[in-house]
This record gives sequence, C-alpha cells and structure tokens, in this order.
Amino acid sequence: MNSMTDRRSRPVYMDHAATTPVRPEVVEEMLPCFSERFGNPSSIYALAREARVTLEKARGQVATAIGARPEEIFFTSGGTEADNWAIKGVAAANKKKGDHIVTSSIEHHAVLHACRALEKQGYRVTYLPVDEFGRVDPAAVEEAITDKTILVSVMAANNEIGTIQPVAAIAKVAHDRGVPLHTDAVQAIGAIPIDVDSMGIDLLALSAHKFGGPKGTGALYVRRGTRIGTFMDGGAQERGRRAGTENVPGIVGLGRAIELATAEMPQKAPRLAAMRDRLIQGLLETIPDTRLNGHPSERLANNVNVAFRYVEGESILLMLDALGIAASTGSACTSASLEPSHVLTACGLPPEHAHGSLRLTLGPRNTEEDVDYVLSVLPRVIERLRKMSPLSPERYA
Repeated sequence: MNSMTDRRSRPVYMDHAATTPVRPEVVEEMLPCFSERFGNPSSIYALAREARVTLEKARGQVATAIGARPEEIFFTSGGTEADNWAIKGVAAANKKKGDHIVTSSIEHHAVLHACRALEKQGYRVTYLPVDEFGRVDPAAVEEAITDKTILVSVMAANNEIGTIQPVAAIAKVAHDRGVPLHTDAVQAIGAIPIDVDSMGIDLLALSAHKFGGPKGTGALYVRRGTRIGTFMDGGAQERGRRAGTENVPGIVGLGRAIELATAEMPQKAPRLAAMRDRLIQGLLETIPDTRLNGHPSERLANNVNVAFRYVEGESILLMLDALGIAASTGSACTSASLEPSHVLTACGLPPEHAHGSLRLTLGPRNTEEDVDYVLSVLPRVIERLRKMSPLSPERYA
C-alpha cells in the first residue's frame, strides 16, 4: 500500500456523527461571552441582564429551529442529559399513572441505559425489535402500549446506521392511547426537517456538537403540559427544573449553530447525499462480501455504514488512520467496547459480521476528492486485512 503523505497534511475527516468542528461563525458569537458579556444571568445588574438577553436569544433560536415555543426549551449539558431527563423525569412524574415504557432495541445507550436504570427501580420496559433496515414498525408500538404505559421513546434517526424512523406515525399511535412521545434527535437536527408540532413530538433531545456547535451543551424540548420531574435541584435556573449556573458561551454557540444548520440544510443535504451514494456504490462494487447497513433510502444524507466479512472493524480504523482517514466502527460513545454493535445485531447481522462494520459520516468540509481517496485506499485495506484473517477464504487462495 502506497504512502499518502499529501493526505496526512490534510486528514480526511469522515466521523461527523461522532462530533463536528465548531463553525467559525459560532466561535465568533461565543467569544464575547467569555470576557465581555460574562455576567451571571441570574443576577440583576446590567452586565448580568446582558448575559440573560443573549441566553434567551439562543433559546428562541433553538425553538424556531424545531417549531417550538421558547418556554418549552430547557438547556442541558448535552444529548445524554436531555435523554436521561426526558425518560427519568416522565417516569418520576407519572408514577401514579403507570410504570411501563416502550422503546426500541437500537436506541442510543443514553436511552437504553436510562431505561435499564428504571427497570432496577421496578419499572417495566418493552424493547421493540426492528426490521433488517433498522426501522421500527408503528404497529408494533401500538401493540406494545398498555394502560400502564407512560412514555414511548423512539429516536428520530439512528446514530450508527443512519436509518430515519417514522416518528410522526409512531407519535400518532402513542397519542391515540394518551401516551407522550420522546425522540432522541441528536443525529437528526440539521440533517432532516424537524417540526415538533407536525410530527407530534412531546419531548426531544439535541446536542450542539453534532451540528457545528460546542461540546457540553444541549437542550431538551418539553411540550407545554407534559408531566416531567425536575432534573437537578438547587437554584431557580431553567424555570426551576434544571438548577446550576447556565453555560452561557455554550448556549450562545448552540443557538447560532442550530440557526445555521437548519438554514443551510436544503442546500447541504442533497450535496452530502450525492457523495454518500457514490461512496456506497463504489464500496459495494469494488469490495466483495460487503453489505450496506441501514435503510437504502430512508437514511441520513451523510451516513455510510457497511460491513465487510472476514475482517475486524478496529483493524480497519487503525489502517485508515495511518492513511489520514478518520472514521468509526459505530457509536463513538461505545468505541472502547469489545461487544458487537447492538444496532447491527438487532438488524439481524451475526456478531462476526457486525464486528467488521465501518461508519463513514460526511460533513460540509468533505469533497468529491475525499470520496475518491477513500474509494482508492479502502479496497486495498480490506484486501490486506482479509489476507491476514484466519476466517477469510482469500488467505488460503
């Protein structure tokens, strides 16, 4: 395999599902909050009032981006906190009504582990199966709901395979039974249109660093009238529901980033989808025993997830890294785990095939030349690894 020294000087970053670079416009908006508008928004003097104004502007930007009201937006430390608050908060506030939650088997661990924590407290959780493409059947949701169900939680789009869920149809099923719907929209914001009213979403989690904002900042949308408990006790911040001095720079960055991401989505998505499709086609045509994971069409515009038989994902990543390509085997939150992806196994992949998965997620800075480069080196990477694999027929050819 030839050395690609020119690419080492400009790495090909294709792991935008893990995190994105903070946009220059976002940094510019945040900087004054560190040294000029540094006041505590909870104080009453002029410097504090100025900080409060910037914070509330960001709340309005988030609300506008998802079709919500500003008073329905609560700032958090990220998507994980927002998911935990939604699930545990609804459970705590509805103890007298019921003890049952419906979710899917391919949710992010922020949802799955929150549900398992509730199971230890006596709550019951139904983990719905998905089809081979990772889609949840709304009819299965309807069948799972009982008179004790207090929440349905299904993600808007999967973080590993990019499959987009029929959220509006699932919400209708839930609402027909008087049950609120929570959706983890961390991967969906800025990638697909989200309107909480038209889609019937009652709670929604998002995270700034997935769409050009800073890490450590997110938000939870809570539809007015939805019963939910307080997440953190202390001061009166976030209308008494989430105590703690607000991360004003991060929140301001979140507001600007979501404003830019949603405004640019109509132009950005088709471009990313074209590169995605060319990458998928090229890999399937040039590398034998390769499978596309996720839905072939109902998927995020930037997501490519493929499984290569007879190889191991971590080895692929190490070789790609040496060639200046940053990618992932799945969720960045579970990259240290030796277990096969729970998403891929839920879609029916045998563990040995799931271990050979690769996720490439594109972003605005990626170019057609980046796609060309990946298509030129990845087939050779897989060929080399298969020759070393004890499972591969190529080793004995």
